[in-house]
Amino acid sequence: MTINKIDITVHTDSPTSESLLTSASLTKDSGITCDTCRACCCRLEVMLITDTGVPEEFIDTDDWGSDVMLRLDDGWCAAVDRDTLMCTIYENRPWICREFEMASYECEVERKENGIDK
Repeated sequence: MTINKIDITVHTDSPTSESLLTSASLTKDSGITCDTCRACCCRLEVMLITDTGVPEEFIDTDDWGSDVMLRLDDGWCAAVDRDTLMCTIYENRPWICREFEMASYECEVERKENGIDK
């Protein structure tokens, strides 16, 4: 994988910089960037296998008793802001969300299955 460009923007919610939201925009040959993401991976079932501090209101229990991210009736993760498609608990997102790489093979498969790419 070759990265042609990295743009990192840090937004602060308060003047004391207590809460940071960092977003990276990677431009590469695939054309998949944060701007074209559409967050289709946020429709996958996410098991919570490590403690990252996910707030309780976003945790559900699956049929086998495991903790998973709560998904709403529309199938999307409850932590995703539907207007911006950004994670509202980014600093405390689950481990698997941290490991799921933009433009990875798995990302490309999800995008195709959701009709974003051909």
